[in-house]
Amino acid sequence: MEAHPPIRTVGIVGAGLVGSGWSVIFALSGLHVRIYDADAGIRAQAITLISRSMREMADVGLADGIDEALSRITVCDSLASAIQEADYVQESVFERRDVKAEAAAQIGALIRPGAVVGSSSSGIPASAFTETAPLRERFLIVHPVNPPHVVPVVELVPAPWTDPALVPRVRSFMKSVGQAPVVLTREIEGFLLNRLQGALLNEAFALLEDGYASAADIDTTVSKGLGLRWCFMGPFETIDLNAPGGLDDYASRLEPLYRTVAHSRTQVRGWSLDLIERANKERRDLLPKAELPTRRAWRDRVLMHLVKHLRGAGL
Repeated sequence: MEAHPPIRTVGIVGAGLVGSGWSVIFALSGLHVRIYDADAGIRAQAITLISRSMREMADVGLADGIDEALSRITVCDSLASAIQEADYVQESVFERRDVKAEAAAQIGALIRPGAVVGSSSSGIPASAFTETAPLRERFLIVHPVNPPHVVPVVELVPAPWTDPALVPRVRSFMKSVGQAPVVLTREIEGFLLNRLQGALLNEAFALLEDGYASAADIDTTVSKGLGLRWCFMGPFETIDLNAPGGLDDYASRLEPLYRTVAHSRTQVRGWSLDLIERANKERRDLLPKAELPTRRAWRDRVLMHLVKHLRGAGL
């Protein structure tokens, strides 16, 4: 008997953009997917959304066998029917502690003892909403980036009571479905991705507030500058390659500058309502709110082409 039976059936709880993206990943990987959302309207649209995403991936050469993958997906009318027989459950309900706590309690009461539950929480640690859940040791954070079926990184963050054996198992599982899992050794609010993104956002808002540049020019600095390198290497490798002698050489040259910059931000200002409105006005002048869905679809297509190119380069 296997110590860890293979994962063949996945239950999806929450079928919005993130849950549907997870469904794409699992179904294209040959797994049976059972979906539930408490909102009947979202359930009714789930297959349409998933099918559209799969066909967009197929158009750029990132997926095939679409019809067969879709045949492995079942939309369920109850939470129990979606997860009772699942080997793995991906929870993607609304990002609020009370909502996630209620979902964890319901999921923990229905899953098999050997099942694993990953939460798509983008910054709330699992200990904040699984403490009183049945089988709480089977829960951990499995946080993707939006859209999950295109951007592969996934953050794995155990709660203090998570069974330690689950982390390597989930890491192996995520790799098997084409994701790029990263592991945090312990909980921290915001995890890796949003703490890194938050540091950049805080500086971007501060530069905008102080009038050093427009929001558009700050965006261009990232998209046409930093982001071009960051799409295939991280900050440590970036600086390792940016000085003749490597990382320590870079640090000896530029650490004083970065220390001075850091000291110039001794207090976290936050994003005032006026500042948010100013940034929002710049964005709405460039992109009316009604055009947001079209621009999101454009973003996803560009990401798909980029991912295909990076795969072709062995990255």
